[in-house]
Amino acid sequence: MQNDYIAIASLNQYSYCPHRCWRMFCAGEFIDNQYTIEGTSLHERVHTLGDGQREEVWQVRAIWLKSEKYGLIGKSDLVEESQGCWYPVEYKRGHKGEFDNDELQVAAQALCLEDMTGKTVSKGYVYYAKSRQRQEVKITGQLREEAIATIQSVTTLLETGKMPLPIYSKRCQGCSFYSQCLPQVGTKINRYQEAN
Repeated sequence: MQNDYIAIASLNQYSYCPHRCWRMFCAGEFIDNQYTIEGTSLHERVHTLGDGQREEVWQVRAIWLKSEKYGLIGKSDLVEESQGCWYPVEYKRGHKGEFDNDELQVAAQALCLEDMTGKTVSKGYVYYAKSRQRQEVKITGQLREEAIATIQSVTTLLETGKMPLPIYSKRCQGCSFYSQCLPQVGTKINRYQEAN
């Protein structure tokens, strides 16, 4: 039995940027920007504890998901059950992006639901508030493997505490840590040294 659990959200952050994950879950840092504030506001509305019936679907909000098998824990935005099938629904502030970190978070929630219910979870959803649409996430074998590999990567990060170097990509443009990690500095310094 595992005593230390990793946060489901840390998989999303690690997949987005290992350096960002390190800052949040090892260094305990967090910086707000317009995107994080919008996300926090959305989750405050969504995380009103409760359950209810919507047509043939039973819904429960803001419940904790946990997996002994994978050492995961986290609060879900919404879990639905219909005809004996369970699926997680993750809420995000924007619209469908070009990165797959949201799908990875849904897969991690599915792993927890499977461990808690003993039933296979074949799909989940990401609800994007800006477009007001759900995006189906198929919990494929490949996505499961990616989630399990990311769990191991995050576990190693937390155990070693070793800071991954920031690497500049398009993802950096909306990141609240951009002005702290300065991912383009190393490249600019190397260019300057080569020019001398």
